[in-house]
Amino acid sequence: MKEGDIYSKLLIKPLDFEPSFKDWKVIGTLNPAAVRMNDDRISLYIRVAEQAVSKEKGKMVCPIIISENSLKMEYHHFNKEDIMKKGEKGEIYLKSGICRLPHISHFRRAIIDNDGEYIEYLDHRPAFTGIPGESDFGVEDPRITKIGNKYFMTYVGVSEKQGVSTYLAVSKDCIKWKRLGLIFREQNKDVVLFPERIKGKYVALNRPETLFSFSKPGIWISYSKDLMYWGNDKSLMKPRNKTWENDRIGGGAPPIKTKEGWLVIYHGVKYYSNKRTYSVGAVLLDLKNPEKIIARSPLNNPLIIPKEEYDKHGYISNVIFPSGAVKSLDGNYLLIYCGGADSVTTLKKVKMNYIFNSMEYSK
Repeated sequence: MKEGDIYSKLLIKPLDFEPSFKDWKVIGTLNPAAVRMNDDRISLYIRVAEQAVSKEKGKMVCPIIISENSLKMEYHHFNKEDIMKKGEKGEIYLKSGICRLPHISHFRRAIIDNDGEYIEYLDHRPAFTGIPGESDFGVEDPRITKIGNKYFMTYVGVSEKQGVSTYLAVSKDCIKWKRLGLIFREQNKDVVLFPERIKGKYVALNRPETLFSFSKPGIWISYSKDLMYWGNDKSLMKPRNKTWENDRIGGGAPPIKTKEGWLVIYHGVKYYSNKRTYSVGAVLLDLKNPEKIIARSPLNNPLIIPKEEYDKHGYISNVIFPSGAVKSLDGNYLLIYCGGADSVTTLKKVKMNYIFNSMEYSK
């Protein structure tokens, strides 16, 4: 790697946003969706994670959304003796075996300039929230793809009834959204849509999981006639043993069409010595047959690893989570928008030539 191949910048941190309620705290501004608008500026939808503060001493509070029209909350309190253990992402497991969240996420919008590096506008109120039944425990990890003249956003909804599932919303202006409903049921995340039909069908990458681990979680490919009902599912990519992605992989940004193929930026997780490291990889898929892998980041060399302090230290350390990618206006760079250490939003500006040269091509 030559100097200038990859440029990294911290864009948005928790202190940049006001909390939704007076006694709450913003603990994460992460995992943004990114799309270039008609005026060439870039719109980000940022996952804003907030922690509610319990007013009852010695108890943990878990907020739940109870209204579709406003961010109205109900609070469940738990004593220490109710809790069996805490998870690595802050979730709590009750003695009944049920999981609950002491934090809740929604999306806020940011407008970035044409070059993709400077903030022109930040929402200080939620732009997209969870709703009862579908996402009463919050919404997470959006991805936005422009198909034709409409914007489609996939996002994770967390709820008591439908668990951790993926939903779809559509917009004409990337501001007002119509919820279309569930498209991949529990537990399936990291859903990214291709920006055009292939052989008459919409295409999505997704990452289903199961309690029965016959293999590590990997990237699947699915097809649809209408964006709502998906099938013809196939496993596309699996984690590779003894590599930077030995634990799991998942879709990152929606695919970018290039003359070489569909460029997909994804994340891979290495598990070693009881620690996980999230790095960024790249894969190139055939334009006419996206089940055919043309090239992929090599076994020993991810595209980007956590090097910056804001990627190495935070709510969860050593995490780069790519969730949006936009070409620079001159086409020479890929602007990759990421979550850093599950705490902040960052930009990785990478030379396109470097990405293509970094991959191993199939023989």
